Amino acid sequence: MQLEGKTALVLGAIKGIGRGIGLALAGEGVKVALTYYDWEESLEQMKQDFGKAGADHLIVRTNLLDIDGISSLVDKVITRFGRIDILINNIERGGWPVVHGAYVREQWDLEMATTLRAKRWVYSSVLPHLKDSGDGVVVNISSIAGLIGRSGPAGRFFNDGYAAANRAVSSFTETWAREAAPEVRVNEIMLGFFETRHGPHTRGWGLLTREQRNEIIDHTLLRRIGKIEDVVRAVLFVIRDAPFMTGSVLRLDGGYMLGGEYSEPMPRGVLE
Repeated sequence: MQLEGKTALVLGAIKGIGRGIGLALAGEGVKVALTYYDWEESLEQMKQDFGKAGADHLIVRTNLLDIDGISSLVDKVITRFGRIDILINNIERGGWPVVHGAYVREQWDLEMATTLRAKRWVYSSVLPHLKDSGDGVVVNISSIAGLIGRSGPAGRFFNDGYAAANRAVSSFTETWAREAAPEVRVNEIMLGFFETRHGPHTRGWGLLTREQRNEIIDHTLLRRIGKIEDVVRAVLFVIRDAPFMTGSVLRLDGGYMLGGEYSEPMPRGVLE
């Protein structure tokens, strides 16, 4: 895909990974529509950063839990830019048993409504415009919680509802890829532990002991937490450099999923 002149809708772009993706796309000449709802204290910085980026952009405060309001969001983007070519489906809420404690119904419902339901309704609202583009792209952002759930060191980070919602996102990715083809590619980037997502720049990280934090690093083959630029590079690859990839899940976790087991060097053997 030639990015310059395209239009992208980036959900959850006020800070962290969403902001990083939005700025990277703006730097490639993409017109960006950016949503936020909370974290008002970061809004002024967001405005300054995208203003400096120089690309045409639109910032919209939108409660994506209000399904009826999603069509209004899409209408605003179309009115401003006339098209939508790229959807960065980056919205979630939840995880962190160490923060939220035992489940209450409100927390469960919030996680399902944010991590799962909002993604689905934004996608369905944007799909006709992506098809009109003829070269549309959806990138679903999910979590390895969908694979490992509340187990091992990650059990302090991923609760049951968050894990279930993220597993469902992968099901959506496959279904949507079939539904949207051939005009639209739908892929998923499944994240491990990142600095602004279940990592050092989040509230829950500070609630863990040094030993508990080190367990996550020790379980990760690359021995570090992911950075925003790691996600940005993966997103740009999926959008720009992988025109034959759809319905795929790209796991970006530094090897966390493999980190519990190590391969020893081959022994000499008794016959040598």
